Amino acid sequence: MMLTLNGKPFPINGAATVLEVAQREGIWIPTLCHHPGLPPYGACRLCIVEVKAGGRPGLTASCTLPAADGLVVETDSPRVQEVRRMLVRLLLALTPDAPVVQELAGRLGVRESGFRPAGETGCTLCGLCVRTCEKIGACAIGFAFRGARRRVTPPFGRPAAECLGCRACAQVCPTGEVKFSESGSRLFGENWQVELEMAGCASCGKPFIPRPLFEHLKTAAGLEGEGLCPTCRQKKISTTLADTFLLRKQVR
Repeated sequence: MMLTLNGKPFPINGAATVLEVAQREGIWIPTLCHHPGLPPYGACRLCIVEVKAGGRPGLTASCTLPAADGLVVETDSPRVQEVRRMLVRLLLALTPDAPVVQELAGRLGVRESGFRPAGETGCTLCGLCVRTCEKIGACAIGFAFRGARRRVTPPFGRPAAECLGCRACAQVCPTGEVKFSESGSRLFGENWQVELEMAGCASCGKPFIPRPLFEHLKTAAGLEGEGLCPTCRQKKISTTLADTFLLRKQVR
């Protein structure tokens, strides 16, 4: 099974979407809301491509476009470039200081937004944090309001009681807008208005994991452990291996 990208045929080889084929073959398609660990979303529209044949003609998001045999697609046609530049100009108005947006603007030749600044937030509304939190099972945050007022927030704008403190939302945020900080035995989530207790290591006593996350891993994930920090856990493994090896040498 083959599809055509920019005039060249490529095997599908099990890829689910056109974006997957393009990324595998080294064809650049910009993305902002895409993550390989999450289902396709198609929110940012930056990955838009133009279908020429083999499917419904027109512009569509490549992250949700199935990789089908006989599909003919242009990833960088004039129409595609025009739409991408417009989207980046809108993003510059929304998040002018975000490095990822500035990088996209530079690569697409966009020098300025041309739109009135929409605020000082660093959030592009890509939804990665919301979808990641949902997939983990916490569902501590979500979208609120519509249009220009749309934003990511805990339910009813109150502190996120369901937050585990896993910080996965901060890891996937493309702009670094989601921030957490630690102070002593407390973890603070600025965006979600949370303050969580850090569980201490059973060996050295050093705080190393948010207690809600520790309990979640023990119950929901079925993980068992002695509550050791990574350093003490490694020491225990090394000691066990050394003792076992020395004991075997003595037996011999």
